[in-house]
Amino acid sequence: MNAAAAGAAATPVKLWLCANEDLPPALAGVLAAHWLDGQERQTAGGFLFDRDRRQYVVAHTLVRRALAMEAGLVEPELVIWRSPRGRPFLQYPAGGLPRGGRQLDFNLSHAGGYNLLGVVRRRRIGVDIERLGRDAQALATITATFAPAEQAWVAAAGPGEGRERRALRLWTLKEAYAKARGLGLGLPFDAFSFTLAERRGVEAFTPPEDDLDGRWSFAELEPVPGVLVALAVQAGPGPPPSLQLHHGFPWARSAPAAMTLPAPAPVPEPGPSPFPTALAS
Repeated sequence: MNAAAAGAAATPVKLWLCANEDLPPALAGVLAAHWLDGQERQTAGGFLFDRDRRQYVVAHTLVRRALAMEAGLVEPELVIWRSPRGRPFLQYPAGGLPRGGRQLDFNLSHAGGYNLLGVVRRRRIGVDIERLGRDAQALATITATFAPAEQAWVAAAGPGEGRERRALRLWTLKEAYAKARGLGLGLPFDAFSFTLAERRGVEAFTPPEDDLDGRWSFAELEPVPGVLVALAVQAGPGPPPSLQLHHGFPWARSAPAAMTLPAPAPVPEPGPSPFPTALAS
């Protein structure tokens, strides 16, 4: 491996988990007024309920603060644009980013008072966060979007928290992958599938037909009890990168919890059934 490839492989994946309570409302309002662009401020002002407005403001000030530290720019100078499907991207200045080169990808998710931001260089990333506590009808609606073998795996757990965990583990992984691809809910969730370990971890991944490479690393975390996190990171050269988890609003470069991102998930060989072990309980 040459030096450039080794450097690319060593670049860590960074996650920031920030609860709404980590940023006081008055301070969040001041930061939003100075950091967010006109469209973001308009969106924030359009929410009917204060809790939704607060979630949006904290999430998007988190994005600007973390990206500013990574890119070497000040928060109001960041230009963020969205693809036709709504995926945000950082627009690079003409001379490139002052820190870390040109290639910087990020993804945001928020749910139930928590905000999750993933940042990586030279790869694509998608993240999702969900809280346990869905009612049976909501879980049924979610599960109905899965591949048949995944639906059977969820049902095999029986009613209760075990079934909810299985459903939300699959949902967060599917969301993370679809967001990394830039397709969101435009990608049918029954067009690809996961085979999951009993407690945590992806044992196999069957990509959709249009993903010719299909090489992705997936990780599942529960950084706070009852809060499930999933991320999908495009596989690159060399060993999987490290994964750094930061808690709270990123005022400074704090020491994160570090772990290793799993190796790319195995893709099953074509056969009579694309989900050979997904029915195991």
